[in-house]
Amino acid sequence: MQIKSVLYNNITFVQSAYFIISGFISIPNIRYYFVFLCFIYIFSVVGNTLVMIVIILDRMLRSPKYIAVFNLAFTDLLSSSALVPKVLDISLFNHYYISYNNCLTFMFFCFTLISMQAFNLVVLSFDRVMAIMYPLHYQMRVTQKLILLSFCQSVIIQSYYCDHGPFYLLDCNDATPNHIIAFLAIVLVLGFPLAFIVGGYCCIGYSLSKISTFRERVKAFKTCTGHLSLVAIYFLPIIFVYVFWPVIHPNARIINLSMTSVMPPMLNPIIYALQTQEIKESLRRLLKARVQAKLEVFRLKTL
Repeated sequence: MQIKSVLYNNITFVQSAYFIISGFISIPNIRYYFVFLCFIYIFSVVGNTLVMIVIILDRMLRSPKYIAVFNLAFTDLLSSSALVPKVLDISLFNHYYISYNNCLTFMFFCFTLISMQAFNLVVLSFDRVMAIMYPLHYQMRVTQKLILLSFCQSVIIQSYYCDHGPFYLLDCNDATPNHIIAFLAIVLVLGFPLAFIVGGYCCIGYSLSKISTFRERVKAFKTCTGHLSLVAIYFLPIIFVYVFWPVIHPNARIINLSMTSVMPPMLNPIIYALQTQEIKESLRRLLKARVQAKLEVFRLKTL
């Protein structure tokens, strides 16, 4: 008991007051890359906000599928807003110092919201599985009801935000808990959703193999191309980082993670929502109603 007490009293926890976000290493004119991220962020905000407004205003889009599309747009909007403005503040205005508490808060919201994107893609894959495998029972099956660390190595985080991997590598204590958390995060946030999506498309492939004509198979599979594009854009850069993390250069890690953070929120409305026939028709109806309302106001003013 005394030995344990002596060991406990000899442990000193060093909690840094701040961290330094290093960003890219030895790349000239890197500010232009962050300006590029800024434009992507603006497009993602406009696109996802437009999708959300259309779904809210059009009562014909109050189906479970478009509730999932709305959730995807809402999550994309939140995840990009949690990350990009702070990254731009750090990189464009040279605010590289970040306090300990702010760094942990920043990390929490970034990882939580980016993880929610993966689960939204799982929901949309479930919708495609039900639509293709059980087309006659789709409306009945898919319903609305269903749907402490001590840092002594350094205070410089070799990333463009408070990234968990480079963050806990600064730890001078036993990093086993962080390794466990990282492994569980990979399994729960990446492994399970990706396994479910792959399994779902295996079921879709088996179902399509029973369709007699090749043209009908292609027509049915085309309804999945938008979702498959989103899955590839989201998962492939993250998988690349985790598979090659022992040898990957910090700059390559930053580019991969920044692209997977900002590109899906920008492309999701274009690939998945705005290319959907129901969304296009809804936009036409809303624009037509707006034009008619303006013409009626103008007619009343001229009387």
